[in-house]
Amino acid sequence: MVALWTRHSAPVALLFACLIATALAPLALSAQRAASAASADIAEQQAALARARAQGEEARKRSEALEARARASSVAADRTRDQIAALAARIQQSEADLRAGEARLAIITARQQEQTKRLADRQQPIVRLTAALQQIVRRSPVLALVAPGTISEAVHRRIVLAQVLPVITASTEDLRNDIARSVDLRQSAQAATQSLASTRSGLATQQKALSALEQRQRTASRSLRASASLETERALAMGEQARDISELMERIGDASVVREALLQLPGPTPRPARPENGAPPGDRRQTPAVTDAPAPPYRLPAIGDIVTGFGELSAGGVRARGITIATAPRAAVVAPAAGRIAFAGPFRGYDHIVIIEHGGGWTSLIARLDRLSVEPGETVRQGDPIGTTGAASARLTLELRRQDRAVDVAALVR
Repeated sequence: MVALWTRHSAPVALLFACLIATALAPLALSAQRAASAASADIAEQQAALARARAQGEEARKRSEALEARARASSVAADRTRDQIAALAARIQQSEADLRAGEARLAIITARQQEQTKRLADRQQPIVRLTAALQQIVRRSPVLALVAPGTISEAVHRRIVLAQVLPVITASTEDLRNDIARSVDLRQSAQAATQSLASTRSGLATQQKALSALEQRQRTASRSLRASASLETERALAMGEQARDISELMERIGDASVVREALLQLPGPTPRPARPENGAPPGDRRQTPAVTDAPAPPYRLPAIGDIVTGFGELSAGGVRARGITIATAPRAAVVAPAAGRIAFAGPFRGYDHIVIIEHGGGWTSLIARLDRLSVEPGETVRQGDPIGTTGAASARLTLELRRQDRAVDVAALVR
C-alpha cells in the first residue's frame, strides 16, 4: 500500500506544482511590464532631482561667500548689498530644495503606484489559491474518513498538499516583501511631504525678508540717485519708439557703444607743453576705438529647468534667440553678470523686462518678470536680485547679445 501511495503521489504533486507555476507566471510577467512602464518616469524624475540638488549646492556656496563678504565689509552700503545678494542666493537655494523635494515625492509616488499595481495583479489570485489550500489542509482527519472516496485518495491529497505548500510559500514570499516595501514607501512619502511643507514655509519667510531689505535699501539710496528719474524716462521713451524687442535691444546696444566711445575720449586739452618738456604744442592723443571685450562671467538668473534651448524652432517656425527657463512661482531672479541697467519695465507681450549692459558690446535681456526690484541707471553685480517671476506657469526668457548678434549662453554659464 505504501508503495502504491508513493508511486502515485509524486506525479500528481509534480502536476499540481506545474499547474500552480503556470497560474502564477502571468502575474510575474504583468508585474515586470508595470515596472518597465514606470521606470521611464522614475528615471526622468531622478534626473530632475540630481539637477535640483546641484543647483541647490551651487546656490548654497554663493550665499555663504556673500555672507562672508558682508561680514567683512566695513562700508554700510556695500554690506547691505551683500546681505541682499546673499539672501537672494538663499532663496534660490530654497527654491532648488523645493524642486528636489517635489522630484523626490514624485519618485516615491510613482513607486507607490507601481507597487499598488503589482500588488493588485498578484495579491488577488494568490489569496484565492491560498485560502482554498488552507481550507483543504485544515479539514479534520475524521471528516476525511467519512468524505467520499477511499482512504487511499485522502492520503494522496495529503501527500500532494505536503509537497505543494512549500511552492506556495516561496511564491507568496515576494508578495510579503512587496507589502513591506509599500509600508516603507508610505513612511518615506510622509517624511517627504513634511520636509516639503517646511521648505515652503522657510521660502516664504525668506521672500518676505528680502522684500523688506530691498525696500529699506531703496529708501536709503533714493536720495543718492538723482539721475534715476532721467534714466527711467529715457528708457521708457526708447521702449515706446521700438516696435519689437529686437529693435529695442539694437537701440540699447547702439547707445551702449556710443556711451563707451564717449567715455574713452580724452579729457580737456592741456596747455601747450613747454619746449623743454619735449611734446610739440599740436600733439594730441588719438581716440581709442571701442573693441569687443571677452564674455563676462555668466550664470543663469534663476533656478529651474531649461525648456527651450538656443536656436530651437517654435510652433510658429521662429528660431529662439535665447533660452527659456521654467521656474517655481515667484522665483527670485538675479543678474546673470555685472553691468548697468539700461531698461527695466513693461514691454509688449513680455510682461516686465530687464536689459543689462555688461560692457564691451555685451547685453543681456531677461524677460517675463512679474515684479522688478531695479531701475534704469542702476549698477548691479552678478547675483544681485532684479525681480521675481509670475505666480503661475513661470517661464523666464534669457537672451545674451554681443553687439547685434545673439549668443548661446550654454557655453558661458559657470
